[in-house]
This record gives sequence, C-alpha cells and structure tokens, in this order.
Amino acid sequence: MKVEIWSDVVCPWCYIGKRRFEAALEQFEAADEVEVTWRSFQLNPDHPVGARETHDEHLARKLGVTPTQVHELNERLVALAAAEGLDYHFETYVTVNTFDAHRVTHLAEALGLGLQIHERLFRAQLVEGEILDDTETLVRLAAAVGVPEADTRRVLASDAYAAEVKADIDEARAIGVTGVPFFVLDRRYGISGAQPAALFLEALRTAHAGATAEAGTAG
Repeated sequence: MKVEIWSDVVCPWCYIGKRRFEAALEQFEAADEVEVTWRSFQLNPDHPVGARETHDEHLARKLGVTPTQVHELNERLVALAAAEGLDYHFETYVTVNTFDAHRVTHLAEALGLGLQIHERLFRAQLVEGEILDDTETLVRLAAAVGVPEADTRRVLASDAYAAEVKADIDEARAIGVTGVPFFVLDRRYGISGAQPAALFLEALRTAHAGATAEAGTAG
C-alpha cells in the first residue's frame, strides 16, 4: 500500500500533518504494508533564489495582513504544533526558495533516506531556525541522516534532481493540488491538509480494505 505526501520542507502545516499521520500509522493494523513516499511542492515558487525574508514580513506581505494578525496566526500554529510535540519558533524562521532543498530530498530518497531527510529538514526550519537555501547548512543536515557530504555538494553544484522536483510539482498541479500537505493513498484517495489522526486512520483502513478486496477479486 503506497502513501504519497506532497509537501514543502518549510511548511508548518506539513510538519503537523506528518505527526498526525504518524500517529494514525501507529494505530493502523497493516502499518507494515505501508510505503510512504514524499513528493516535492513549493509554497512560494516565485520567491527569488537567494533572497531571504523573515517569516512575519513575508506572511504579512503575502496575505496582505497586519503584523498583529500575523502574530495571532503564529500563536495558533505554535499551539497546534505543541499539541503534536513540536516546538515552533517563527521568530527564527527565514523564508527562502526551497528548490535546492527539494533536490537534496530527492538525493536522499535515492539513497533510501527519504523519510529521514524530511524529518530533519522540517525540524531544522521550524524548530531550530536553520536557513534551508544555504549550501553548507544543507550539506550538514543531509550528512546528519547519512547522505555523504560529497554527494550533496555534487548535487547542489549542478542541476541534478531538478527534473524530479519539477515532475513532482507538475504532477501535483495535474491532480489539482493547490495546498499542502496533500496525501494520496494508493492513487485512490486524496486527503488535503493536516487532518486529525482519526481521519487518517479511517482513510488508511478504507484504502487497505479496497486494495484487499480488489486483490481477492483478481485472484
């Protein structure tokens, strides 16, 4: 059973959704049959490469709201994250173009480290205040989960995995994804947003039952 998750590595809702999905998976009777694959998506694809902006400045400009309203949004997300065991710090969050970070995730995926690199980058951005368009930072974070430094440097010095990132983004657009996280179960069911764990669990059971019934009919 395959679960694909479209997300951006700097997305606050995506990290919350990841934790909720993991909680559902822990309760799912056939969890050992689930293969999770992360897909690339950019929240801010038009953000200039190399440009860095504080979270609050960026969000106020993007949404056309006041600093006070941004602060209120932050407080809500911090509380929701805390409920999932995550300690968000928007005061150290820096908005960047994430295309290179996604290329690194595809490198890690090719080495069997896709799950590990997404967890590391989420934490780096949302909890630790790392800057995810910095080459040395990406090299260090990837190395922490087992990606050889030389491989990460080689990828970042080239256009390696750019086609894979673009393919993920194009596929998201083709299936109607406009926001993330977006979960696709066995190419049968789509779930948009960081839904409660109970909803994820119900969807996993439904998808598994459907696949099992189909396999029985085919047999």
